[in-house]
Amino acid sequence: MTILRKRFFQPRQDLAKTQARRFTRSRFGNVMFFVFLFAAGAFSVLPLVYSIVTSLKPLDELLIFPPRLFVVQRPTLKNYLALPDVVSSLNVPLLRYLFNSLFVSVTATALHVIVAAMAAFVLSKSDLKYKNVIFILVQFSLLFNTYTLGVPQYLIYTGLHVIDTYLVYLLPFIPSTLGVFLMKQYMDGYVPGALIEAAHIDGAGWLTIFWRVIFPIVRPCVLTLTLFSFRDTWATIPSGTIFSESLKTLPTVMSTITAGGIARTGTAMAASVIMMMPPILVYLISQGSLRETMGNAGIKG
Repeated sequence: MTILRKRFFQPRQDLAKTQARRFTRSRFGNVMFFVFLFAAGAFSVLPLVYSIVTSLKPLDELLIFPPRLFVVQRPTLKNYLALPDVVSSLNVPLLRYLFNSLFVSVTATALHVIVAAMAAFVLSKSDLKYKNVIFILVQFSLLFNTYTLGVPQYLIYTGLHVIDTYLVYLLPFIPSTLGVFLMKQYMDGYVPGALIEAAHIDGAGWLTIFWRVIFPIVRPCVLTLTLFSFRDTWATIPSGTIFSESLKTLPTVMSTITAGGIARTGTAMAASVIMMMPPILVYLISQGSLRETMGNAGIKG
């Protein structure tokens, strides 16, 4: 019996070992793989390092030739402290632009995530007729970019009389189709129908099911959409729809700061660093959820 077991199991064990060796890298391969990842990561961080270093350089170091890209000998915060004086000619304090950017980004992100989650919940778990056709239309709408929608959006804003208001910033991001697409795919894979049926048996309504059952389950996808939406709204520049200086956001002031030429390079980099910090912080908070959502639900079905 022992001999038969050895003869029967030995070929399978040898085959498993062979396949394991085939799909497992050697120690040298692992070292080279991590070296490549480290080099790629370091290269991707170089623009951020360059911006921070340049924002800390005094004017005489900015004029050195050949330039020292990643070295600052006498770091200073004068470029950051000079930002309020640079925009003083616009009669609006810098904090007003910063407040507008934060208000628009946070509000638009929250509305986008909630509306996308509700729409995805209906398309994924309800008995709505023609919901598959509606979802196909949602996918087709992903093909349109911002430039093709510029004229229709302007006509809609004019008809609604919302030109030169905060609604110009908020309305384009509330019905964003990317959020509906990702959220619907995530719900299809991670929210079982039996869970909703059990909640119905317990007497819960649709709104209670959404907030207390569905929304906590889709939290990784919510954080992913938060990152995407915050990144887009933070950098948005409405063209031809905002005229009041008190309603403009921080990106629109960048052209004013950089208009001074090389003398304002440090100040422009200081403004760029300020603009980069909030999206980076949001990414650091939601990076784990981003990998999970895009890896497991984004390409489903």
